[in-house]
Amino acid sequence: MKKQKIKIRSIYPELYGGAYPVRSESDVPFFVHADVSAGAKDTAGLSVFLKYRKKGESGWQKAGMCPDVRENRFYGSFNPGGNTGRYEYTVEAVPSKSDDKPATYKILEVIIGPPYERYSAWYEMFHRSMGKTPGRSATFSDMKGRLPEIKRMGFDVLYLVPVHPIGRTNRKGPNNSLTAGPDDPGCPWSIGNETGGHKHVHPDLGTIDDFRDFVKECRKFEMEVALDLALSCSPDHPYVREHPDWFFRNPDGTLKPAENPPKKYEDTCPLNFYPGENGAAGAADDVREEMWQEMKSIFVFWIQQGVRIFRIDNPHTKPTEFWRWLINGIRDEYPDTVFLAEAFTYYEKMEELARIGFSQSYTYFTWRNTKNEIIEYFTKLTTSPVKDFMKGNLFTNTPDICPPIIQTGGSPAFKMRIALASTLSSVYGMYNGYELCESDAFPGTETYKNSEKYQYKVWDWDRPGNIKDYIAALNKIRRENPALHYYDNLIFYNSTNDNVVFYGKISPDPGSDEKNNVFVAVNLNPHELQLARLTLPLHKLSVGSGDNFVLEELITQKEYVCNDSEINVRLDPHKEPAYVFRVSSCEKKPVKGSRSGASPLANEHGRVFFELRERANKKDDFSARRELSTLYFNEVAPRVFIGEAYEADYAVQIN
Repeated sequence: MKKQKIKIRSIYPELYGGAYPVRSESDVPFFVHADVSAGAKDTAGLSVFLKYRKKGESGWQKAGMCPDVRENRFYGSFNPGGNTGRYEYTVEAVPSKSDDKPATYKILEVIIGPPYERYSAWYEMFHRSMGKTPGRSATFSDMKGRLPEIKRMGFDVLYLVPVHPIGRTNRKGPNNSLTAGPDDPGCPWSIGNETGGHKHVHPDLGTIDDFRDFVKECRKFEMEVALDLALSCSPDHPYVREHPDWFFRNPDGTLKPAENPPKKYEDTCPLNFYPGENGAAGAADDVREEMWQEMKSIFVFWIQQGVRIFRIDNPHTKPTEFWRWLINGIRDEYPDTVFLAEAFTYYEKMEELARIGFSQSYTYFTWRNTKNEIIEYFTKLTTSPVKDFMKGNLFTNTPDICPPIIQTGGSPAFKMRIALASTLSSVYGMYNGYELCESDAFPGTETYKNSEKYQYKVWDWDRPGNIKDYIAALNKIRRENPALHYYDNLIFYNSTNDNVVFYGKISPDPGSDEKNNVFVAVNLNPHELQLARLTLPLHKLSVGSGDNFVLEELITQKEYVCNDSEINVRLDPHKEPAYVFRVSSCEKKPVKGSRSGASPLANEHGRVFFELRERANKKDDFSARRELSTLYFNEVAPRVFIGEAYEADYAVQIN
């Protein structure tokens, strides 16, 4: 009798036929599904297993896979149990008859990273400006003083710009001027002088021991330190003297300055990652190996000081081959290391960097402002195959980018943009000064005036108009709602207003009795009040048609009783530019306060409303139409739309 051939197809996740590893994290199960067929027979007699192991181990562990209703698709998972590193996995189908051979899919790879790779809130600290003395840099000891406040705002990653000695040749002055005064500190991305290079700290900040103490202090506040590493050098870097062949030269022998068009960095020299190519055969490989090993040793050095997260400056201007080699080598020794790619370049290059190993990527969120732009961009990032290897870290601003919308939108724009960043993605960040609504930029540009990139600054971290409490509230909501801990569960829902975007996240945890849910409505116009009708996916939340449910608004901590999937909201950017909702059943979440529906004002407004409508419809009374519109928008809507003026009894009575 002819044996039936078992076929295993459509394994998910699988990246480019297994050419690259996919990603997951150590605190969540890794889910796999596959289509399995057995020729003309059904799959009832097959046992299907997910096989997995730590890379380098010989034996496999097995987890049974369960069929879905279609019967030829099987689902399984394994739990890393908090372990990071490289894992191999495959799917095996075993027939019931012992004389039939089992079928096994090819071996695939998944990189299991730490939880903060997927879920974290970053605070970018410009170290030199954390002090209180004008014209003098802060020290690592001074920086410790800000940790309680940064933690109170809810951040768990403290990201430091480069901490190394700064070059003197072609040093930049204030506002990126080409001439620096004797007391100007220069740009931290111009790395290296006579006191040291990438494995040293700037003497003004302290010593390596001081840096280690700072990292330990951050951990006491449950914050990881992320360090900015730029693989480029000032003309004064020791590498220039010790390894002159590692650098690009002009025809006259002078060092070429670094460029990232349209920007030019006169105080920095790019490294040539393929040095010695014009030398003798074989010599180039030796020189390159020496250089690449030295670059790797920089990362190892800082890992030994306690750093586990690296933000890489302009990785798209260095060879992809180098990054793949370096990241793989680092992860083999230190599997909990995270790499963030600061690559504002074309999509294909950003995705390539993620495929070859970068854990996170900067995004174009900074320039996505309209409803359609946001929906299109984030649908691609979180629902296309890109989500299996690339996680977008949404920065509201950077030392180089003061977005026009916050320059012109004031405090409402700052609140609106950080509400978006902190809820669209599970990982986001902001640059210090954002909490103060700092928006002083050169007209017509995204460049901050008097930027601390080129000069010392002393900030009043409590200055009037700050939004520190608002940021703390958002991060508290993130911590308390598991749905916001995930990256790829974002779904956009209907909003009737093009200035209001509405989206939600539901916890994918299959083990919970009631999944956590969060829904966010954001007014994208920082200047004007907006009304919108939103559609909640009640069918996903076990809420029956017509059933009452509680809608909690988590920023204002107000509660609303609803019984319809459509809700009306009123978003005043000068009060609350965004609402963050959570749906609960009335049985599980008792509602505070009375809901008697007794409202004389509602009765009066109802009477006037119908009188005006009759005059407007039957008598075509233009004055009545205007009065009706005024009554509705000024008196009725504020009280019945979800918002700061909502009155529960009024809404019940007038409805």
